[in-house]
Amino acid sequence: MAHSSVFAFGEHREGYPVPVLNERAVRAAAGILFALALASFLNAWLVGNFQPTRVFVTAFLVDFALRIFVNPRYAPSLIVGQWFVRGQQPEYVGAPQKRFAWAIGFGLAATMFWPVVVRQVVGPLNLFVCLACLTLLFFETAFGICIGCKVYNLLMPQRAQLCPGDACEVRGPRGGSLTFTQGAIVAAFAAFTAAVAPQVAGTAPPQAAALPGAPAAAVPQAVPAAPTTAESERCKVPEFARKIGHEQQWKLHNNCP
Repeated sequence: MAHSSVFAFGEHREGYPVPVLNERAVRAAAGILFALALASFLNAWLVGNFQPTRVFVTAFLVDFALRIFVNPRYAPSLIVGQWFVRGQQPEYVGAPQKRFAWAIGFGLAATMFWPVVVRQVVGPLNLFVCLACLTLLFFETAFGICIGCKVYNLLMPQRAQLCPGDACEVRGPRGGSLTFTQGAIVAAFAAFTAAVAPQVAGTAPPQAAALPGAPAAAVPQAVPAAPTTAESERCKVPEFARKIGHEQQWKLHNNCP
């Protein structure tokens, strides 16, 4: 960056009215974080393993603290993202709205840190916050749409400048608008996929066949021990999980039979 100061936010470049950031590096960093967030979320949701989530939330919180309170150039995700796009022409966007958007991400991570990392509890709040983070990161990396920057425009008297794709400056008709034919194609494709899904999805794979000539051996099944009173009380599914149809997943997340 053009700054030599340790504590700074954005570059001051000639010809730009506000401090700027390289949008290509920002999107690359968002993609890296999205992949890690999705992996940790799926580990928690599908197999009840919250260890990756705790590690990710901690790393995410530190990364965004460095972005906001020190300097984006020292945030690990942006360092790696900048390295990946080092051969591309930078696209400079306004830094003020990015700082506001990243503050939202920092707030979400801070909200998750206490219950998930410190207290190690699970509940619907964790799920909703995770989904919010995934949504923000996905829109940033996939479409170049900074949802937090749009919130910035709604709340701040000074509108954002230098948005990706000149979205702040473009007025009137924009390129790539959806036509009726294109909409019909998307709808037909969705209907086709829904129609063929039951046929192509198939059934569960059959059990592996035994080797020719090998005797069939019975696989011993472990007999679960009878739960104690304390264990039964711990594994009592709370009302909120029942109401949202999350009973089995709650048992999985809490290692309950």
